[in-house]
Amino acid sequence: MWLRFYAELGDLLAKERRGREFEHICVAGGSVKDVIEGLGVPHTEVDLILVNGRSVDFGHHVQDGDRVSVYPVFEALDISPVLALRPEPLRVSRFIVDVHLGRLARYLRLAGFDTLYRNDWDDEELAQLSVGERRILLTRDRGLLMRSVVTHGYLVRDNRPRPQLKEVLERFDLWGAVAPFTRCSVCNGLVRPVPKAEVAVGLPERTAEHYQEFWRCTGCGRVYWQGAHYRSLSTLFSRPGSPSSSG
Repeated sequence: MWLRFYAELGDLLAKERRGREFEHICVAGGSVKDVIEGLGVPHTEVDLILVNGRSVDFGHHVQDGDRVSVYPVFEALDISPVLALRPEPLRVSRFIVDVHLGRLARYLRLAGFDTLYRNDWDDEELAQLSVGERRILLTRDRGLLMRSVVTHGYLVRDNRPRPQLKEVLERFDLWGAVAPFTRCSVCNGLVRPVPKAEVAVGLPERTAEHYQEFWRCTGCGRVYWQGAHYRSLSTLFSRPGSPSSSG
């Protein structure tokens, strides 16, 4: 059988297999999903498979001599007239993040995205919550995304939190949906403006002296203001190349 993986799917292959068609020996009659994941590409990364020019689903049984073309998820493009391998796209992007991506979860929340995170969830809980709450599962663990129950997920490539955020926003075409500082970075609750008089008690003395605008989480009650990190985070949430991203 001959295979080719297109666009960013090549990142998940051995270097000599990227950007080209290659021959792969496997047992005839197996599912195309097993073939793809056997090469290290989680099924959640794939949205279109052509076998000999015909669109197929993950359960399609491959045969010797087949030519298989594998394409990534087109979140910003509706390909349903061809074939989508998941039941339907998630047009409202909500996330669940694995235990190793805590800082990414914090940045996603600060960018305004509904993001679940706990540092004690195991893989089974993550997979079940992803499906049950229709959330995109973000992880750096290929094996987690290869669980058959998981329908929407993404393998985060970078290992640095700030580039990870930009990677996710680019991957799911979410720059236009960014709503900075509308969610709590601690509990994921929504943040609303609050009069200073309601939160003055308990504020640090210098904060009370220098700041007049405050916001409070409707979930945990945490109070926010535009402190020292505000400018840095504002730049983080700006699309690369925009005037605000360059300072």
